[in-house]
Amino acid sequence: MFGADWCRDCRRTKAQLDELGLPYEYVDLEADPAAADVAREISGRTNIPVVVYPDASHHVEPTNAEVEAKLRELALI
Repeated sequence: MFGADWCRDCRRTKAQLDELGLPYEYVDLEADPAAADVAREISGRTNIPVVVYPDASHHVEPTNAEVEAKLRELALI
């Protein structure tokens, strides 16, 4: 997951993943500004969060329901 602490959607998605107890890598775009280019390459957009799933698909600014549905599709929850 690519995000930043100032981003409300990023904090919400990060909290959701934490509550589910799923392991994930959080890339803080404030701590690593160059990673914004990677997130942009993945999504084609500058919006965050960018959530990348194990099947290489991704969501940009997903709702909790979208994240949950994708995690269920991948049998991760």
